[in-house]
Amino acid sequence: MERSTATGVACGIAAGALWGMVFIAPELTPGFTALQLSAGRYFAYGLIALLLAMPRWRRITGKLDRGDWIALAWLGLAGNIIYYVFLAYAVRLAGAAPASFIVGLLPVVITIVGSREQGAVRLRLLAPSLALAVIGVGLIAAPAMQRDAMSDWRLQAMGLLCAFGALASWAVFAVGNARAMARLPLVSSNDWSLLLGIVSGAEALLLAIPAFAFQPVQHGDWTRFAMVSSGIAITASIIGNAFWNGASRRLPMTLTGQMVIFETLFALIYSFLWDWRLPRLTEILAIAALIGAVTWCARLHRGVPPAGHMPAD
Repeated sequence: MERSTATGVACGIAAGALWGMVFIAPELTPGFTALQLSAGRYFAYGLIALLLAMPRWRRITGKLDRGDWIALAWLGLAGNIIYYVFLAYAVRLAGAAPASFIVGLLPVVITIVGSREQGAVRLRLLAPSLALAVIGVGLIAAPAMQRDAMSDWRLQAMGLLCAFGALASWAVFAVGNARAMARLPLVSSNDWSLLLGIVSGAEALLLAIPAFAFQPVQHGDWTRFAMVSSGIAITASIIGNAFWNGASRRLPMTLTGQMVIFETLFALIYSFLWDWRLPRLTEILAIAALIGAVTWCARLHRGVPPAGHMPAD
């Protein structure tokens, strides 16, 4: 494996490890809804990113034009705000398992879209890797999906539509983000993450209005909420997104899509630690399938050039 590809895979693993922490956040903030936690996370992301970017503001923003700011605005909506709104309602209406199964297909969707890029590995060769990814996600979600099947079919249908909305929204973000960074080789992965955070923070203010106005907090610990929101903003958003940007620049899109699998893997590991239990047989098989999917895909990409330019880190 070439040095650039190995570094990109390492960045993808690091991003997944940090993103996986997000799934524990609701357990740490009882009394707050998913929308409220999302608004708090992205507002904190924007505020911290602005503070970090201020000393170098002119140098960072001097490389951007009006089109780049427009791209940041819609990427912030697609990858952060809209995605989390759809995901929150998908979990509420359809249940966590069906929602996680559909959103868990992200690596497959991104890889299929990336297969249309110039110089990409042919989809026929990627089919076994994609099949393993689907099997792995299915093994995780199947037991809980059977329990969720008793709920109202109309709510289930609406929830599934929201889950597909979340899937489409983040897939659009992943592809658009890789292409936007490819056009800006002089902007580092970390600086792009900060700029995306600043824009997302401004957009989170709009999300905060319905999140808190129509769902008032009655029994929540505001201090803990602020700490968790800030912690997620720093680890998952600022640092995690910087790692993801590094992976997007170093890897072809057909391999970048598979890196999303690590978010699912680490979310599983953190849930085992939170519940203080060992994985069940189906969960062990799911983990093996997901690791097999990434390994298979990585072996196919030896010598394949990345989607964009190397970062100016």
